[in-house]
Amino acid sequence: MTLLSPIWLWLLVPVALLALGYVLMSVRRSAYAVRFTNLDLLDKVAPKRPQWRRHVPAGALLAMFALLVVGFARPTAEVRVPRERATIMVAFDVSASMGATDVAPDRFTAARAAAREFVRGLPERFNLGLVTFSSEASVAVPPTTDRQAVFNALDRLTTSSGTAIGDAVYSSLEAIAGVDSEAEPPPAHIVLLSDGSNTTGRGIREAAERASSRGVPVTTIAYGTPGGTVELQGNQVPVPVDGPALRELAGAAGGGFYEAASGDELQAVYEDIGTSVGYRTERQEIWMWFVAAGLVAALLAAVGSMFWFSRLP
Repeated sequence: MTLLSPIWLWLLVPVALLALGYVLMSVRRSAYAVRFTNLDLLDKVAPKRPQWRRHVPAGALLAMFALLVVGFARPTAEVRVPRERATIMVAFDVSASMGATDVAPDRFTAARAAAREFVRGLPERFNLGLVTFSSEASVAVPPTTDRQAVFNALDRLTTSSGTAIGDAVYSSLEAIAGVDSEAEPPPAHIVLLSDGSNTTGRGIREAAERASSRGVPVTTIAYGTPGGTVELQGNQVPVPVDGPALRELAGAAGGGFYEAASGDELQAVYEDIGTSVGYRTERQEIWMWFVAAGLVAALLAAVGSMFWFSRLP
């Protein structure tokens, strides 16, 4: 938290002096009461009550003064603000290795279910597109606010051979370029899920440089386990997840890197990504929070004083 007008904090000095004066008066009052020799009569005149009660209204009043002073100092903080608009491209690996059963019931089925939940969680005003890739990449759904079109495309997905991660980034950027034709294009983000290495098409580094030059972050999800296998022509072929390649892509393109070894982990990853792309962080003044807290403290002081002492502080 930072303060735009810290000079107002000097007003905390009289507040501190007021608090010190209250403490000294309380000590003096206690000392005077002890000098009252007839304790039985004192108990009748001033029945014993919990000591903390008489300090609550004063403490709340002092807290109000302090909170209002900090409010005048115009504090600011980093606040998450929902984005008004954005374009999200989901790049989905449909290579044959996605049929591996190291993730129940298999990588492909679990990933498709998680992608559907991710789509549901995005704000309706966001443009959302879908790119699928195996040996080549294609735009299954251009950026649109029509969520049903994305759901239908996810339902139609089938697996094929090859993994063209670099081409998937290029196809996503081309789809985003259509939205960027607007006078003020919304911010864009690519979320790419894959379980394997880049085996064909453009390279990872080339794709990362293109995304970085366009100012489009690429967040990657390495999906699967090191021991995954898939049956191809009657043989069990190892298909370990290639985390380093996807980490390199995300790091060079200014995005985040995630790993998911199960359907539940993938769901959590998508939720986290949805939160990050759906909001932006900006510095805002939060003086109203302190003023509101000060008014609550004043109300507590008034209620406590009226309830216990039948008077206002």
